[in-house]
Amino acid sequence: MRAIGIILAGGNNRHMKELSNKRAIPAMPVAGSYRAIDFSLSNMMNSQIKKVAVVTQYNSRSLNQHLSSAKWWDFGRKQGGLYVFTPTITPENKDWYRGTADALFQNLDFLKDCHEPYVVIASGDGVYKLDYNKVLEYHIARKADITVVCREMPEGSDLSRFGLVKTDEGGRITEFEEKPVVTTSRLVSCGIYVIRRRQLIELLEQCGEEERFDFVRDVLIRYRNFKQIYAYRMEGYWSNVNSVEAYYQTNLDFLKPDVQNFFFREYPEIYSRVEDNPPAKYNHGAYVRDSLVSSGCILNGTVEHSVLFAKVFVGSGVVIRNSVILSDVYIGDNTVIENCIVESRSMIQAGSHYTGTPDHIKIVVESRDQER
Repeated sequence: MRAIGIILAGGNNRHMKELSNKRAIPAMPVAGSYRAIDFSLSNMMNSQIKKVAVVTQYNSRSLNQHLSSAKWWDFGRKQGGLYVFTPTITPENKDWYRGTADALFQNLDFLKDCHEPYVVIASGDGVYKLDYNKVLEYHIARKADITVVCREMPEGSDLSRFGLVKTDEGGRITEFEEKPVVTTSRLVSCGIYVIRRRQLIELLEQCGEEERFDFVRDVLIRYRNFKQIYAYRMEGYWSNVNSVEAYYQTNLDFLKPDVQNFFFREYPEIYSRVEDNPPAKYNHGAYVRDSLVSSGCILNGTVEHSVLFAKVFVGSGVVIRNSVILSDVYIGDNTVIENCIVESRSMIQAGSHYTGTPDHIKIVVESRDQER
């Protein structure tokens, strides 16, 4: 592959509420046995990008632990590898990452030491499959300075969380708005970019001199009329898990047969760190319908249209509907949980009732201790 990969995984935002108190957004559990960052990492490996850097910062302990071995994504090689870059205080620099461009600038030596001509930059909170080779081919064919992977969103989608773009007939981006209140476009940036390595170094050095810190605002938007910036339109499933509603819906999307087939059965695969748990156990009286139940779970009650992560205990008389239960949760007898996300390591007392609505998902946090 003629490119190196960089995954931006250091951010946090208020849209995740209590869910980001424990972990960075790229470390959010997805689809029963994955983390959000697994999708970007797997896309890199499946595209034959052998050298990948992950830039972390906020609440990164569980994310760094997840990335502690590169073997799960087959990056453990003599050439290439998986690198994790956290903010480093040096005599020349005493700041944390102040934005995405600054995070790249503070790791400029990594870019300078590489020899590959191109860089693929991806966010760590996207759930999708994409062959980056096709994006690179498009980038080269258009003689683009920067290529932005975009996707047309369905009517009625909440677009306020995204960067919105408009293009001319040839695909060149003519307008780029970051999180606009009102827009006439439904073409969103997926946070995936292809750029020539030497040009990226030049742009980052310019940002560093001028103390500009954000890649979207200070590179893409600032240079859109001076650089050849093109949009590559992605097909297939794509979701960004940077809000409670989006995270909840993304997990429930994995109950749909077409989404399951796309991610679980169609080549290429999505890889993740594997935990050794026994198979799920369904005791007498358990009733499960239209749900995804992970290894290590023990079920005695009713589970409908829900996603249960590893090591969830469901007591007798429990009813769980339209909910996402994160790992290592104990749910006492005769509890009702509907339209909720239950945080990991929660202990739900017997007889509890937690009910949200499809428009207002309730987050349940009943920690048994202060660990992880």
